[in-house]
Amino acid sequence: MKITKEIVRKTAHLARLHFDETKEAEMVHDLQKMVDWVDKLKEVDTENVEPLTGMSFEIDRYREDSVKHHLTTDKVFKNAPKHDSNYFRVPKVINQ
Repeated sequence: MKITKEIVRKTAHLARLHFDETKEAEMVHDLQKMVDWVDKLKEVDTENVEPLTGMSFEIDRYREDSVKHHLTTDKVFKNAPKHDSNYFRVPKVINQ
């Protein structure tokens, strides 16, 4: 597949991106390198290769969930800069 400026312009328009002429030329070059690399993968013989279902053949060993090292409310709030009853007080981050 040949990457052209028209393809880059159309893709940029759909993605709401704006490039100047220099960046547009760079994008054509970079995208062409990516497409060429993917085309190169088509040359690999995968006839007798089983598809992967995962990256590792190790079996997950699950453990039972259990409560350990339980902290009391007093210990938790001891290091909190501000707290109110059983809640942490934090600065307001949403402006209306």
